[in-house]
Amino acid sequence: MKIYTKTGDKGDTGLIDGSRISKSDLRIIAYGEVDEANSQIGLTISHIDKTSIFYDVKEILLKIQQDLFVLGADLANPNCLKDDSVLVRKGMISNIEHQIDNFESELEPISYFILPGGTTESSLLHVCRTVVRRAETSAVALAKEQKINQEILIYLNRLSDLFFVLARVINKRQKCNDVPWRSS
Repeated sequence: MKIYTKTGDKGDTGLIDGSRISKSDLRIIAYGEVDEANSQIGLTISHIDKTSIFYDVKEILLKIQQDLFVLGADLANPNCLKDDSVLVRKGMISNIEHQIDNFESELEPISYFILPGGTTESSLLHVCRTVVRRAETSAVALAKEQKINQEILIYLNRLSDLFFVLARVINKRQKCNDVPWRSS
């Protein structure tokens, strides 16, 4: 089977239900940005896979990649609410919240803004956070025009919070201070 189908050569693409829409449709943009976030997570895993102090982080990131694939499928199915085939559920959100609480317990509270940075691994997690924020923004725009599974918005919102916490944990485990923002 060839990878190219030529069905999208005129700027449209197929959805799970078989319908075709423009590749510039907000639905395609939203799940494209989720795919980008998933790819960024894969890049991050390849950088943190080199040390055992990040084993737990790697396992969580692999689970998130699976979740994002499911989330993308929800976005690619315009009928998921009608035929009750939603895939993103409250349990996925609860899991992210549990991970945030768990990792946050390793950290000291902060009373200042931090800049993305520190170690390479932490910086990569900050990039994941910003890509997820962009995907969330696109999903919100889509939700204003079409009905989508609202759990998607909550999941993406929590996920960016998790990446912020993980970035700080990675810095701490490598004995690198977070980079504080200083007003001029």
